[in-house]
Amino acid sequence: MTELTGLSLIGYGRGDKSGATLRGVNPATGEQLPPLFYGATLAEVDAAAQLADKAFAEYSQLPGRARGAFLRCVADKVEALGLPLIERVAQETALPAGRIQGELGRACAGLRMFAAVAEEGSWVDARIDHAEPERQPAPKPDLRSWLRPLGPVAVFGASNFPLAYSVAGGDTASALAAGCPVVVVAHYAHPGTAEMVGQAVRDAAEECGMPEGVFSLLYGVGNDVGQALVKHPLLTAVGFTGSRRGGLALLQLANNRSAPIPVYAEMSSVNPVFVLPGALRERGAEIAAGLAGSVTLGVGQFCTNPGLVILSKEAAATSFLAQLQNALTDYPTPMLTASISKAYREGISARRNIKGVSVLSETLGDESEHGDASALMCASVKAFLENPSLAEEIFGPTTLVVTHETRDEVLQLARNLEGQLTATIHGTDEDLREWAALVRILETRAGRLVFNGFPTGVEVCHAMVHGGPFPATSDGRTTSVGPRAIRRWARAVCYQGFPAAALPAELLDENPLGIQRIVDGELNGPHSEPRI
Repeated sequence: MTELTGLSLIGYGRGDKSGATLRGVNPATGEQLPPLFYGATLAEVDAAAQLADKAFAEYSQLPGRARGAFLRCVADKVEALGLPLIERVAQETALPAGRIQGELGRACAGLRMFAAVAEEGSWVDARIDHAEPERQPAPKPDLRSWLRPLGPVAVFGASNFPLAYSVAGGDTASALAAGCPVVVVAHYAHPGTAEMVGQAVRDAAEECGMPEGVFSLLYGVGNDVGQALVKHPLLTAVGFTGSRRGGLALLQLANNRSAPIPVYAEMSSVNPVFVLPGALRERGAEIAAGLAGSVTLGVGQFCTNPGLVILSKEAAATSFLAQLQNALTDYPTPMLTASISKAYREGISARRNIKGVSVLSETLGDESEHGDASALMCASVKAFLENPSLAEEIFGPTTLVVTHETRDEVLQLARNLEGQLTATIHGTDEDLREWAALVRILETRAGRLVFNGFPTGVEVCHAMVHGGPFPATSDGRTTSVGPRAIRRWARAVCYQGFPAAALPAELLDENPLGIQRIVDGELNGPHSEPRI
């Protein structure tokens, strides 16, 4: 295994050992893992921000092919970590090797996807409106606009995706593709994984001749490092995947700055599953089995875990609930951290005591094993609407079944849902026709609608939307997965009346880069998208 130093990576240097300390912990055994990691000091946070700002002046001006080559190099070096990386991730998360290998592949595919987006270049949304000097009553000026990178970006590693949503995950890849230097705050649960991947990113930066400060990795104990970074005046945006409490805290910090900055936070979603009557009668057993797998996949620690099921109160529902109850069983894999386990247990306990909620099955394991068992509860629509806490996410392998007696009850429930990452409908063709109003409502509540499938899992591709109305994310207009994620880290800039010699290649009339553009109101250029 690669030797770990336990020190932050600040540009091409390292932090020192003067900060507070932490260790990785094996959630399966409680064993503390070597080495000791040292949190960044406030001076080191400032140094990383200063280097990132200095790097931005050069990095933001590099052509897309140079940023693409850098991202491809990062993917190659992360892949080359191989078995030692997989072993360290397993030690720090207790995730099975197959899951880790799959996540590694996803992270590297994302890096290469954003490399292709940067190289192809059409993401900048170039627009040209030629001058009309003879226009009356006033001449029209020459106007040209495109998207430009914001500046240094802070990215917070996620607990449940140590590779795909962490140091070299989607937020980092999309920000680097846009031309923004990145300062990552490592998640305390997998510090060794963070250092290994962080060193690979830094090695790629050096090999590709990137300016120092294009990437830094900071360790933190508690919230001091993250708060200091978000408040730093040189930081221009934040990427976060985690709890609602954490995301809202970052939003408040960012909004309270003298110059507020955007925070793109993925925070909370119960991902409702609507089982319509026709589907319930035709294939209830099949749906119950698939739903159980979706609820418990990864011990329920996915952002798209289905935490709410809505079905009609009819004869077929009794059999469905029995099959779902039987399919939900204990799993030997512990939860990722003791804090996640504690929050899961507290959430289950609180829900159990709500009037109108019945417990169908609950098999919490030994608390020392981080509570890795499933729970299934049931309530009526009336109880659900009268108790807002039932609509809140419990992060773990549990789901709440809400039974209804009328169509109006379902539509009322749907209208009262918070913003979601996903909403799923199981139905027949006839169900879809009869419940078209439900689909229209769910379009306003979720970023991704799933039909006759299950929401757990997010495909990394061009059409994917992984976002949703608040509080699923802090800004429901964006996605954190797929090429459109790059636009979070950019803003539009317009040039009026500039001579050709002073314009970027993307805005020249001859279109030397061959990118898609809108010229005088019409789409112009190759009609194609970059592929991985």
